[in-house]
Amino acid sequence: MIIGIAGPYSAPTAEQRQKNLDALNKTAALLLKAGHVPLIGVNATLPVIAKSDLPVNYSGIMDISLAVINACDALFLIAESPGANKERDLILSKGLPVYYSLDEIPKP
Repeated sequence: MIIGIAGPYSAPTAEQRQKNLDALNKTAALLLKAGHVPLIGVNATLPVIAKSDLPVNYSGIMDISLAVINACDALFLIAESPGANKERDLILSKGLPVYYSLDEIPKP
């Protein structure tokens, strides 16, 4: 199953943003090990923003993140944030599951 991973990314410091990104990627690694295909919207966004002449802004990050999450079969929500909640709401609007614990995710 392709599972998007959502949680906080934005934070006032680069150190906290990195901690948030690490938490998303650690969760993705667990899902990959369990046999799923994990996707994280911000992982697709950050390299694009870094190579563009555009300022990093919330709307640009969310546009790409939501497009990535839209391709998923489910979402794993590690913690709420404004962006993570938008990703959750997108998945729920499609009638797809949102998981809050690794134990809830069906085995492949």
